[in-house]
Amino acid sequence: MATEAVLYIPEVVQGNFVSREQKDYLKTGMTRQQVRDVLGTPLVASIFHEQRWDYVFTIRRQGVAPQSFSLSAWFKGDTLERITSDDLPSETEFVTKLVVKKSGLKVPELEAKEEDLRKYPAPARKLESAPSQVTPLPSAYPPLEPATR
Repeated sequence: MATEAVLYIPEVVQGNFVSREQKDYLKTGMTRQQVRDVLGTPLVASIFHEQRWDYVFTIRRQGVAPQSFSLSAWFKGDTLERITSDDLPSETEFVTKLVVKKSGLKVPELEAKEEDLRKYPAPARKLESAPSQVTPLPSAYPPLEPATR
């Protein structure tokens, strides 16, 4: 039985990322607009279940089992009644799951020293010219359509 070598699997993050901090910020009694301001537009908002908004996101990375997270916000009228969710990652945990640390990778120094800057000529500066005369906009415009038809 021959094994097939997988050279590259793209990393995929799909859906609405919702962090633990965002969930903790939500409080019962908030309006739908306040919830939307915190979480964004829900991934699923069904007309058959208009009292529930679902936020779902998945992470697929090479060498790591796929991860899926969800949060549901339940409303009574325009007011948040309850929240159900998986154990959501914090923002820091989410970012560290996305960043792959490569061993032996040397990060270049990104600060220029004075001797490095002296190697290049000073940039030519434009002389500020007097402000050009700007014609004022008209106070009235002609009609878009003729007055009579």
